[in-house]
Amino acid sequence: MKNYLNKQSMALQQGAIRAMFDKAAGMSDVINLGIGEPDMTTPTVIIEAGMKALMDGHTHYTPNAGILELRESVAGDLNKRGLKYDPRTEIMMTTGGMGGLVLSLMVMLEPGDEVLIQDPQWLNYFAQVKFFGGIPVPVPVKEENGFAITAEAIEARITDRTKVLMLNSPNNPTGAVLDLDELKRIAEVVRRHDLIVLSDEVYSTIVYDDTRHISIATLEGMRDRTVVINSFSKSYAMTGWRIGYAAGNQQIIDKMIRLQENVVACVNSGAQYAAIEALKRPELASEMTELYRKRRNLVVDGLQSINGISCLKPKGSFYVFAGISGIGVDDVTFANELLEQQHAVVIPGSAFGEHGKSFVRICYANSEENLSRAIERISRYVAGKR
Repeated sequence: MKNYLNKQSMALQQGAIRAMFDKAAGMSDVINLGIGEPDMTTPTVIIEAGMKALMDGHTHYTPNAGILELRESVAGDLNKRGLKYDPRTEIMMTTGGMGGLVLSLMVMLEPGDEVLIQDPQWLNYFAQVKFFGGIPVPVPVKEENGFAITAEAIEARITDRTKVLMLNSPNNPTGAVLDLDELKRIAEVVRRHDLIVLSDEVYSTIVYDDTRHISIATLEGMRDRTVVINSFSKSYAMTGWRIGYAAGNQQIIDKMIRLQENVVACVNSGAQYAAIEALKRPELASEMTELYRKRRNLVVDGLQSINGISCLKPKGSFYVFAGISGIGVDDVTFANELLEQQHAVVIPGSAFGEHGKSFVRICYANSEENLSRAIERISRYVAGKR
C-alpha cells in the first residue's frame, strides 16, 4: 500500500524519556527517576472543585479561549509577578503548556524560520519546531556557567533567518534559573535583532533558596514581543488535567485562539474550574516546592558523595543534571546499564541535545525513601565500574 504519511510525520521518533519508561515496563522493583511528573496526586481541594463543576452541569464546550473567570484569575496571578494582560484578548487557556507551545509555533513559523533553543534542553522543542517547518538552532550552555544560556551565545547564532528565541527558566533538564542581569542582556539582543521570545515558565513556582523567577516579558520593550507559556501541571501536580495558558499580545493570541478552535475547540471544562480553585491557593504550590527543596538536597548530597559524578545544585525545577564523564562510560550506556543492573531509571543527557552528552537527567519528584534507594543503586553501579 502507498505510504500516505507526510515527511514531517515520517521523521517523528519516540523520545528517549518514553523509551526508557517503556524499557522499564515489566521489570520489578524499578525506581523511576525519568519522567518529569510530580509523584503526589492533585490536592483534594482542587479535585473537589473540578468534580463539583461537573456535577453542577459544567460539561459543555467553553469559549475557545477558555472560561473568562479563569482567564481573569490567570491575569490576577500574572499581575502579582509584574505582568499585565487583558484577560479578554491577551490570555487563552491551552491543553497544558505543550498546547500553548504548539499553537504559538504554528501561528508564527514560516518554512525555514530559525528558532534558537538552548542545548541541552527539553527534547520536545526540537521536534515541534521541525514538524512545523522551522529550523532549530542549538545554543550551547556549559556546566561551568551553571547551564545558564547567555546573551553572547544567543547573538553568536543569530542570522537573517532567525525569528524566535525559546527560553525555559527554570530549566528542564538542568535546573538553571536566569538572573535579572542576564535576562536584561538577552532582552537587549532580542530587541536589537527584532526577535520574538517563547518563554516557557511552567516551573516558575519551583525555585529554591534566594532564587527568584523573573519573566523576560516584564523587562522594557519585551511584553509585546514575548509569548508567556505556563501550566498547572508542575505547580499543582495537575499533569493529567492538561490545563495551561498562553499570554501575549493580542495579534498572536487571537490567531492561537482561532487555531485552537480548529484543533481541540477548547480545554476540558472541568479542568478549567479546578484551575480556578488552584489559583486561589498558592500556598499549595509553595508547600510542594518546599518538599522538592528537601528532595533536591538529598539527591545532590548523595550524588556528590559518589566518586566520578559531578552535580550542581539546581536553582529551580525538579531535576538534577549530573555529569558522569568520570565514570568511564557514555551517558546512554550509563542509563541502560543502570536500569538493567540496578533497576533505576535516569535519562541520558544526549536525549536533550548534543551538549548533554556525558550527563544524565535525574528527576527528584519522588519519595525520599525511593530517592535514597536510587542513590544507593547508582553508587553500587558506579562502584562496579571501578
